[in-house]
Amino acid sequence: MNASEVEAHLLIVDDDERIRTLLKKFLMRNGFLVSAARDAVHARKLLNGLEFDLIVLDVMMPGEDGISLTASLRGQIATPVLLLTARGETEDRIAGLEAGADDYLAKPFEPRELLLRINAILRRMPGEARLDTGPKMLSLGPVRYDVERAELWSGERAVRLTATEVALMKIFAAHAGEPLSRARLVEELGREGDIAQERAVDVQITRLRRKIETDPRQPRYLQTIRGEGYMLTPD
Repeated sequence: MNASEVEAHLLIVDDDERIRTLLKKFLMRNGFLVSAARDAVHARKLLNGLEFDLIVLDVMMPGEDGISLTASLRGQIATPVLLLTARGETEDRIAGLEAGADDYLAKPFEPRELLLRINAILRRMPGEARLDTGPKMLSLGPVRYDVERAELWSGERAVRLTATEVALMKIFAAHAGEPLSRARLVEELGREGDIAQERAVDVQITRLRRKIETDPRQPRYLQTIRGEGYMLTPD
C-alpha cells in the first residue's frame, strides 16, 4: 500500500481471542488499520464511535450472533460485512447474505484467502474508478439509480445498498438490456467461480429486487431470462 493511500480501517468481531489476535496481526502487516471486538455488544460500542471500511464478523458468538448483528446494522450503516461461517453450514451462509452480508468465508481458512476477499470487497465500494460506459442515471419506475454516485433513490428517500449490491448495479448498468449469466456475474464480482458463489448471487439478486421492484415476485426491471441468467431492463 502506498503511503499516499488512505489505510482501510477494519473491524474484526470474534469471540475467540486467539483468532482475533492472529487476524489483527496479519491484517496490520498487510497495511490495514485494525480494531477488534469480542462480541456484538463490544462491536456496537466501537461502531458508535468509529467509522470502519469493512467488518469481518464471526457468525457463531455467545449472545447476539453474527447474522442478527448484520441484519441490525443494515438498517443503520452500509459498511460491508464479511461473515466467517462454520464449514458446511450452508444455511448460515444463505441467512447471512439475506441479512445483508457482502460475502462469507468458511472456517478454517487461509489468511491469504481472507485478504483476497477483503480486497475484492473494498474494490467494489463507491469511490473507486467509475464505469465510463452506459447511462449515468437509470429509471426503474418509481426508483432511480445514480450510476456515478452509486445511489439508489425511491422518490426522495435514499435506499441503502450493500457493497455487493452496488457492484451488481454497476455491472447491470454497463450491460443494460443484456442477459448476464450467474457465472459471468460471479466473475465480474471478482469471486471464485463455483456453485456456492452462484447460489450466493441468486440471494443477492433476491435482496436487490426487494429494493427496486414494486412486486419482487414478478420482477419488471431485474428479470430472470430462462437459460441465460439475469437482465436489467430500465425504462
